[in-house]
Amino acid sequence: MLLERLHTFQNVLGYSFRKTDLLRAALTHKSYLNELRASEKDEASQDNERLEFLGDAVLDLAVSERLIALYPLSTEGDLSKMKARLVSEVTLARVARRLGVGEFLLLGRGEERTRGREKPSILADALEAVIAAVYLDGGFETARTVLLQIYEEEFQRLDQHREDVDYKTELQECCQREFDVLPTYRVLRESGPDHQKLFEVNLMIKEEVFGIGRGRSKKEAEQQAAKQALERLTRRSL
Repeated sequence: MLLERLHTFQNVLGYSFRKTDLLRAALTHKSYLNELRASEKDEASQDNERLEFLGDAVLDLAVSERLIALYPLSTEGDLSKMKARLVSEVTLARVARRLGVGEFLLLGRGEERTRGREKPSILADALEAVIAAVYLDGGFETARTVLLQIYEEEFQRLDQHREDVDYKTELQECCQREFDVLPTYRVLRESGPDHQKLFEVNLMIKEEVFGIGRGRSKKEAEQQAAKQALERLTRRSL
């Protein structure tokens, strides 16, 4: 029964373990082991707390590496905010629910009674443990591939969140209020292959350059330039 459940989860995860004991440990909550009699435990009996610790580090590196590649022109501060969002308990629990991690967990009776399979903290910890298990079984390249696959929707969600912050509209309102003019944008250059274009745009207010933005689309570059201009205008008013 247990081996069948582990096999099913591997299909969901998209990775086949050489050492299934690692996956078993990743899906074992401490409450389960605490309720086992000594005679029921074996050498493979361990909970997922140590794996969770390692998984946190693997997740941090893989996500950081991906963000650097996706947003080559973002500041360290912006990258840190994006990473914090992606590695948060809320995001981890959401990904875990999408994979159905809860139904595969080994839980003690106490946690079962208090709906432990639905608790964000338990789900988040289990997913980190699963990531660590993949890392130990197949190495970092494999763990990164699996992680980026199960996190694809979260990176898309992150892009949507970034687009929700409309710096261009904020700047337009500010310029109309302070200068009675609208900002203008001009594409300075385009570089890179068609499938990975990089645009550079400058932003002018009353013939003065207030910001230069770069991005994978004109819209992203203009948003970056507008953000830079808003920051400059804010410093001026202090």
